[in-house]
Amino acid sequence: MHRRADAPLVGRRPGSSGHTGSVRIYLPATFADLDARPAPLDVGAAHGVTALVRSALPDEDEEAWEFVAQLAAADDSLARMADDDVPLRLVISAEVPDVGVRGVDGAAEPSQVLLSAPVAWREVVCVLVDEPAAAADVRAARSGDTEAAARLAERDLLWYDVGELADIPRPEEPSA
Repeated sequence: MHRRADAPLVGRRPGSSGHTGSVRIYLPATFADLDARPAPLDVGAAHGVTALVRSALPDEDEEAWEFVAQLAAADDSLARMADDDVPLRLVISAEVPDVGVRGVDGAAEPSQVLLSAPVAWREVVCVLVDEPAAAADVRAARSGDTEAAARLAERDLLWYDVGELADIPRPEEPSA
């Protein structure tokens, strides 16, 4: 994968200085990332509303394009999970300076972007996570169960404000 220096991102929000803005990104994460706070989030690749997303779905609006990016990040969260991680998909939404986000030529997902720097927790807007009841499907999907993966695709992620991070419920450990 190559970084495109000129890859335009959309969804920019004007910065206070007027010459730089911010962009909403969706970082695939795990509870290990959440538990490592306040260490910055250094995931390298994330998802956002890119020109490719907009051109692939020209009849949609910003909310739909952001949902596409969120879903791609949720899928990547499964891939980032280790066997001992909490078995729930977790996506961290952040507003980062647009100068540190670049599109990717030939990315598997049109929403994929590369980050030039770790994301600080002060840039985090919210966290999206599966409800604890999804844990069995997450475990099964990680093992290659396509039916479980399809069930996960139908589930909505729950929204948590940054002030509620300690309150995100975790599934109970399965019985031995």
